[in-house]
Amino acid sequence: MTAITLNPTQQTLRPVLVFDSGIGGLTVLREARVLMPERGFIYIADDAGFPYGGWEEDALRARILALFAQLLDTYQPEICIIACNTAFTLAGADLRAKFPDMTFVGTVPAIKPAAERTRSGLVSVLATPGTVKRAYTRDLIQSFASQCHVRLVGSENLARMAEAWIRGEPISDDAVLAEISPCFIEDQGKRTDIVVLACTHYPFMVNIFRRLAPWPVDWLDPAEAIARQARRKVELVQGAEHPDGFDFAVFTSGQPNFTTRRLMQGFGLKMSASAP
Repeated sequence: MTAITLNPTQQTLRPVLVFDSGIGGLTVLREARVLMPERGFIYIADDAGFPYGGWEEDALRARILALFAQLLDTYQPEICIIACNTAFTLAGADLRAKFPDMTFVGTVPAIKPAAERTRSGLVSVLATPGTVKRAYTRDLIQSFASQCHVRLVGSENLARMAEAWIRGEPISDDAVLAEISPCFIEDQGKRTDIVVLACTHYPFMVNIFRRLAPWPVDWLDPAEAIARQARRKVELVQGAEHPDGFDFAVFTSGQPNFTTRRLMQGFGLKMSASAP
């Protein structure tokens, strides 16, 4: 990447906006901040709409587009990272069409790298129901994993469980196992060897998944790859200092609880008093 040098007269660098339905996108934010230390970050959690899995597609698409009209006008980001498979597989093309001057980096199931790494040819995609039913997801399989057996597992409950776990609430091993068990297939002496984590909430629970899994697999977390793509899209500015006033979180409900506020502080994010 070619670096550019910031002149003293230049304006403060515009921030990076990271969007998710809840707090799962913190997995992507964590990686992006390492790669873009000179940039400020705004984390947007659409907790008023969480979880996205139960929404009708047209209603959810309209919600996401309306939210971004407000977010882009309010915060004027340099780039937007959609750290939510459900949101991007549904509305990514619409966002790019409606806001052609903005750069969007999306999150999609890591099916291509899974197909390249698998030895058994048995790959599972652990996702939300919304991501599983998207034509986008099936097109990825057809384009990059046609020689593999790919099982799509749409969990109704795991995103909620991950939110609870991230906040320090107890969750049942039996409940988690019920959600991940369909990922594991044995066929003619071969076993599933890769599970794609196709929801940014899920990597927070990967140690639980490893402990409960019936055999070891590679749990594929796309967060670092998403962050690398965002870094490629944003100029590296030599000599720039991290801007004041950024690295804050906005919750669309306007009412995150105390535990959530503490979590945001743990990630180095201030809480904004206003919701879009």
